[in-house]
Amino acid sequence: MAIILTPFSVVLASDAEGHRDPILPVLLALIVILAAAKLGGEIMERLRMPAVLGELLAGVFLGNLVLFNSKWNLLEPLRMVPFGTDWALIIGALAQLGVIILLFEVGLESTVQGMMKVGASSLLVAILGVLAPFTLGFGASWLFIRQMPPGLAAIVSAGFNLGYIHMFVGAVLCATSVGITARVFKDLNRLQTKEAQIILGAAVIDDVLGLIVLAGVSSIVASAESGRAMSLAALLRLVSMAMLFLFGSLAAGTFFVPRVMKFLSRSRSAGIALFSCLLFALALSYLAGIAGLAPIVGAFAAGLLLEEIHFRGFRENIRIDQLIRPVSAFLAPIFFVLMGIQVRLETFADFHVLGIAAGLTIAAILGKQVCGFGVLEKGLHRVTVGVGMIPRGEVGLIFAGIGKSLRVIDDATFSALVIMVVITTLITPPLLQLTFPKDPITSIGQN
Repeated sequence: MAIILTPFSVVLASDAEGHRDPILPVLLALIVILAAAKLGGEIMERLRMPAVLGELLAGVFLGNLVLFNSKWNLLEPLRMVPFGTDWALIIGALAQLGVIILLFEVGLESTVQGMMKVGASSLLVAILGVLAPFTLGFGASWLFIRQMPPGLAAIVSAGFNLGYIHMFVGAVLCATSVGITARVFKDLNRLQTKEAQIILGAAVIDDVLGLIVLAGVSSIVASAESGRAMSLAALLRLVSMAMLFLFGSLAAGTFFVPRVMKFLSRSRSAGIALFSCLLFALALSYLAGIAGLAPIVGAFAAGLLLEEIHFRGFRENIRIDQLIRPVSAFLAPIFFVLMGIQVRLETFADFHVLGIAAGLTIAAILGKQVCGFGVLEKGLHRVTVGVGMIPRGEVGLIFAGIGKSLRVIDDATFSALVIMVVITTLITPPLLQLTFPKDPITSIGQN
């Protein structure tokens, strides 16, 4: 029997009963995921396409190998929601950490001043990006979904109607996944353009507005199911917390960040600059979650607040974006591959699901194209802004999962929503590649 000493415990690697170290499945999954991500990204880059598309497609390939041979089920627990095993939970946590670090990295390449220059456009784009998809999603659901989910029909009162289902589907379509678009902009080296800044700012606001809409619709569904009146106080509390966090973190951060970073710079410990970056990003992500927002909002805000000048007193003579890049290069691909793994190709065999998915996908794409009308600056590519707001990604999947947990949508509608999320996620990188301006004349730093 071999014994391995770890910092936390003594782990039995193997014994007569065949016990294994629990870290082994995690290591094997990471080997497969990271190798597939790098291979997929390499292929796409050689085809002059963003690497993120290769990572997504690599995940789709890995997740659906089991359809060809039942023995190729290594990653099957990652296809389940919720995850089926402890090691799958660890991979899922690493994936979520990856998108948090990615959004922090994107924030580092932006500034509060730069975001304020396009603040009015971002706000208007975000408002249109919620209202239009919600309306079109409600309409598409009304056209294609004609019956109550069986599980819901059996438990709700007679007062529950299909209108609540249509409202929830519309709420799912409000979501915008800033992670996909941010990664594409990074791959294209266009994060500093005004179009990119408008989209990233709008996506953050859109996330807040989408969560508010989702909370309202969820409250309506819950009240209809239980016979209680919807709690307006709860909705107002969510709105207040969201606004308090966003404006409070930026306002307080401009005062506290320079002082905190000056204090940390006194440390002589190795790696203190990277430690400070990660600590700040994780802290704001946690506070965003406590406030009822997606943690990625906090990570992006943390990146906006940290500037190069804050690190001038540190012993490491290296740019902060160079410090965080290796961490992002390791964790971010896990997230994109995992999203691909969760795509179930077998759902495409149901024509009813495909019909619903087609309607919802068209509504999702057209709804975000309206965002282009919210751009106030002249000479910008409004089509690019609309395309950049298309992907639903992890946010859409989270919203759809909430609907399924509330039993307001059935398996067929959930599958259709997943297909919509996948299509909008996969088409965005090549469309951005085609529609983005070829010259960097719209850079924030240029007049």
